[in-house]
Amino acid sequence: MSCELLLLIYCSYYHLERMGTNLSTPKTEKSSDDGENDHLRYGLSSMQGWRASMEDAHAAHLDLDESTSFFGVYDGHGGKVVAKFCAKYLHQQVVKSEAYTAGDIGTSLRESFFRMDEMMRGQRGWRELASLGDKINKFNGKIEGLIWSPRSREYKKAQEDSWAFEEGPHSNFGGPTSGSTACVAVIRNNQLFVANAGDSRCVICRKGQAYDLSIDHKPDLDSEKDRIIKAGGFIHAGRVNGSLSLARAIGDMEFKQNRFLPAEKQMVTANPDINTIELCDEDEFIVLACDGIWDCLSSQQLVDFVRQQLLIETKLSAVCERVLDRCLAPTIAIGDGCDNMTMILVQFKKLNQSSAPT
Repeated sequence: MSCELLLLIYCSYYHLERMGTNLSTPKTEKSSDDGENDHLRYGLSSMQGWRASMEDAHAAHLDLDESTSFFGVYDGHGGKVVAKFCAKYLHQQVVKSEAYTAGDIGTSLRESFFRMDEMMRGQRGWRELASLGDKINKFNGKIEGLIWSPRSREYKKAQEDSWAFEEGPHSNFGGPTSGSTACVAVIRNNQLFVANAGDSRCVICRKGQAYDLSIDHKPDLDSEKDRIIKAGGFIHAGRVNGSLSLARAIGDMEFKQNRFLPAEKQMVTANPDINTIELCDEDEFIVLACDGIWDCLSSQQLVDFVRQQLLIETKLSAVCERVLDRCLAPTIAIGDGCDNMTMILVQFKKLNQSSAPT
């Protein structure tokens, strides 16, 4: 088989992995949950929809510690394993950070985003990803997405948090070529910290008005485009190197191979934007959702829809389910509304302190 034909097969496969495939009829079964403590109520729901597989994951921890709650939405691409890995481990790394112990939540979040990429490397990373996937090729070690494992790079330095180097056939595994967005909200007392990498989004409803607390990291943004080009990449059809529609993500290791640049300056980076606000009595709720929702509704449209539903529905997960049904396309010919969908709705109970919007 010629090299040209092999390259054509590879590119065709890679494109399908990135773009995903659709079903003839959507899977509308939903996975939903609710929870509550003294300060917050939350509901969440996720639905596979028209996609051939479910690649979203989420995390909801009301009591990360005695004064802190954690919520995260992870939208995978090229496979589900990175999203599931983040849902399992990112909040754990936040708590283990020295910055977190010192009260610096923003720094602990940033460190934890980068830590995900570090932890997914090597034999230990490969083993953890394999345990979360359901499509492992035992002959070539492919975990859902293609593996990027350069022979010249080794990861033999012991990691902290008992994530030590392991000997094995994948000890030089450079991390998965599949990836995931990460949009995380940490609520401690009357402070809200939002960390985001990718095009999932967090929105707060303050007195009926929607305020975006994150930026959709698309390659065409000037700040993203500048970094991509300086790292040796290019943008074609709104995609990094013609394939990835995001400029920031966890995983996607083949876009992070410039040895002369730090992690935050790679063409695709896990570096999150961090936004911190003081919550006040006018704050009603926040929504974290993947782009399957935002492709169909603007931030204000979603806030208006949720507020309307809260007048007639007290169960927050049921409100989320109605949003998913509202966004689901009646046919794949429509375009928008065909993606996986995940949404977390967090409603604030009465706060003691007021603050102006920031």
